[in-house]
Amino acid sequence: MEYLIRFFIGGFAVSAFAVLGDLFRPKSFAGLFGAAPSIALATLAIAFSNQGAAYAALEGRSMMIGSVALCLYSLAVCRLMKRYELPALTATLVSLVVWVLAAFAGKWFLLK
Repeated sequence: MEYLIRFFIGGFAVSAFAVLGDLFRPKSFAGLFGAAPSIALATLAIAFSNQGAAYAALEGRSMMIGSVALCLYSLAVCRLMKRYELPALTATLVSLVVWVLAAFAGKWFLLK
């Protein structure tokens, strides 16, 4: 039953975010609006129904920390590739340190 709920919530959210992505320019935003938000909404809806509001709130905060860590990782990769002209593999591997540190710092901040 959980998979069926996830399927319907995810499908609805993907469709809604695809419409949003179609409204904005550049069209490359369509992919950004398509996948991650819909999966996150489906996961939060299931967490809310199975575990309650407090658990879903914790999940939501964890997702926000993860997105900040991913943003910092992406900025680090871009900076290393543009400024220092590192190859993509090297830049991504070095930037993993930024991602891990940001994620653990966010987790530490969340638990305080």
